[in-house]
Amino acid sequence: MFILSLVMAVLMVGTTPPAVVLEGEKGGTVDGKPFSTEMIKGKVYLVIYADPDKRDLNEDFAEAIKKQQFDKSRFGSIAIINMKATWIPNFVLNGILKKKQEKYPNTIYVKDYDKVFVKKWGLKDDDYNVMLFDKEGKLLFYKSGKLTEEDTRKVIQLIKENL
Repeated sequence: MFILSLVMAVLMVGTTPPAVVLEGEKGGTVDGKPFSTEMIKGKVYLVIYADPDKRDLNEDFAEAIKKQQFDKSRFGSIAIINMKATWIPNFVLNGILKKKQEKYPNTIYVKDYDKVFVKKWGLKDDDYNVMLFDKEGKLLFYKSGKLTEEDTRKVIQLIKENL
């Protein structure tokens, strides 16, 4: 009897996830440059990995983070879009993301065309994933789906403690 097991990396708080590089057909930044998770160091980073169809799921969380006005030299944000998780055509999403990058220049917008983060980090597909990393790239917080007010308070507190 042959048993096939699928091993999937799962994010664990307190660890540094394996490096992921998006370039070429796999994705990259909105301006076409490669993206590597190795850059998630040197600042506290809030990273969102989202299905475009769920982009408004945690709008209250996003507003609460914006209100804090964290020092941009010590805090950064990255929005990674799961381009394969939606019915919206890529050319439409590319236009939307380009406008968002112009409107929010301090956020790095990244396109994942092949669900690389779902496969390599075990992120929840077709959902809204929120991750917070410390200055060394270690995961401080992870949750997929709708964040509660308690989750929002926890993330804000973790950011303040790690700046």
